[in-house]
Amino acid sequence: MIKTGKTIAILIAAAASVLLIGQLAEGQGSKRDGKKSGGAKPVTVPVTIRVREPRRVAEMRFVDFILKEDGELQTILSIRNPSENPITLAILLQDDLVSSISTEAKGIANFVRRLPPGSRVMVGYIRTGTLDVRRKFTSDLEKAAAGVRPPMGIASASPFNPFVEIIEALKRFDSQPLGRRAIVVVSDGLDTSRGIDTSGPEESLDLQRAINEAQRRSVAIYSIYAPSAGTTGGPLALNGQSCLERLSKETGGRAFFEGMGAPVSFDPFIKEIDASVSMQIALTYLSTHPGKGFHRLEIKPLERDTEIRHPAGYPK
Repeated sequence: MIKTGKTIAILIAAAASVLLIGQLAEGQGSKRDGKKSGGAKPVTVPVTIRVREPRRVAEMRFVDFILKEDGELQTILSIRNPSENPITLAILLQDDLVSSISTEAKGIANFVRRLPPGSRVMVGYIRTGTLDVRRKFTSDLEKAAAGVRPPMGIASASPFNPFVEIIEALKRFDSQPLGRRAIVVVSDGLDTSRGIDTSGPEESLDLQRAINEAQRRSVAIYSIYAPSAGTTGGPLALNGQSCLERLSKETGGRAFFEGMGAPVSFDPFIKEIDASVSMQIALTYLSTHPGKGFHRLEIKPLERDTEIRHPAGYPK
């Protein structure tokens, strides 16, 4: 569970960071451990850097970190910060959530309105058998915000499996510019398409598929847990929260929930998400591992007071 607090994001200066990482990666050039780096290709990942301890004012400073793929240092090609690379964002709400969630639609719409000019937003609803896209990706933020409505709040709208519709939403990013990308999803996180299962997130094949597709498309997923009209509390709530936690953690986002019931308010969660996406960077590096399979990422800050969130890796 991610608890809200006064965490403050750090802004990275691209040119200086590239220089710092270039110095750390110096010597890897065209050969690495005697092997040619033929087949190397650029990879872009969403990265968020935050101050661990609260401070009175937000800082703007250089941040030194190292990036490894499959245990080997990689060369940074570019870092696109928010001012030069507006975010592409999808808002997804599960349509069968409990009726108390209806009051949160206004806060989500206002979050969309506050996004910087140039941001592109899609609004969709996860429901039975399909993703109901109310607004395709648009830079008209007022139009996107107007597409946010309260969930229907009835069990007959249950998707049985929210991850299938999340995958459908991820495919919509294929037509969008590569760069800073994110999804904010409000869901119960339950995959009941193969029957009710309380054994944990590792049992959902579609959850794993959603993680893979998000990692492949460099999309960080921020999730807010809310119970659905047909399932509230108990082991099912824990299962759903565990699924959302894994979905967010492995894609470089964050998961938010409050106990096993509906949150009193989304406002603290939206504030945290707003802070995170506003400081998300698109980091592009030269991958020297062209082989198929899953390539694990490790991005570590060299300063103790910072933390970095990034995808666990990406599949090829």
